[in-house]
Amino acid sequence: MERSVIFFDIDGTLLTHEKTLPASTKEAIFQLKELGHEVAIATGRAPFMFKELREELGIRTFVSYNGQYVVLDGEVLYTNPLDIPALEELTERALGNEHPVVFMDHEDMKANVPEHDYIKESIATLKIKQFPLHDPHYYKGRELYQSLLFCPEGEEKQYEQDFLAFDFIRWHPVSVDVLPKGGSKAKGVEKIAAALGFPPERQYAFGDGLNDIEMLMSVQNSVAMGNAEETVKAVAKYVTKSVEEDGIVHGLKLAGLL
Repeated sequence: MERSVIFFDIDGTLLTHEKTLPASTKEAIFQLKELGHEVAIATGRAPFMFKELREELGIRTFVSYNGQYVVLDGEVLYTNPLDIPALEELTERALGNEHPVVFMDHEDMKANVPEHDYIKESIATLKIKQFPLHDPHYYKGRELYQSLLFCPEGEEKQYEQDFLAFDFIRWHPVSVDVLPKGGSKAKGVEKIAAALGFPPERQYAFGDGLNDIEMLMSVQNSVAMGNAEETVKAVAKYVTKSVEEDGIVHGLKLAGLL
């Protein structure tokens, strides 16, 4: 079998909704590596949010922040930071609306308010050790690759209309990812595949979320998880079982990789 590169989303794909890694998934990842394939992660998470998972699976290549911070074999390959003046303006608007903002770089995340229920509620669902501490000036003098805007569903529309430097992708009922305009996992995947020299027919991607749609549309051999929304399944070449039903193993077999 020819070598291929396979990209996996994390939440709802590699990890269950309880944030556990199924034993069958872990075994499958190591099987792929033994067969000589390149295994990579493509996630909306920050690098520091899945360091332990990378170490457990022995993965050193990843797309993080939905394509804004890309690492190949442990070395930074590509970055696409946010427009800081536009972010500063957005933050001022959000403060007036009592919508908190979290600033994120490759090492840490800081909130512009001391505490807020929306931040606690949404970050808790990630089941990570880090929690954003208060630093309203964290955006100054550094590159940020993503921010989180905390507001109820529908209230992000005003920001979408007025802040054209950004894309807004909802990931939680009270939280939205703020990304550079046009940034996506698809672009990060493209950077890695090109650097490694894999042609389209030897590129694979697994995902389940709205932030996976562009990646699943652009990668020739795309697999949507059974737990994905219908809009996600509609753009994928294959639809596998849910993550809790050994969906990764089933999907790899559907795609002919195992």
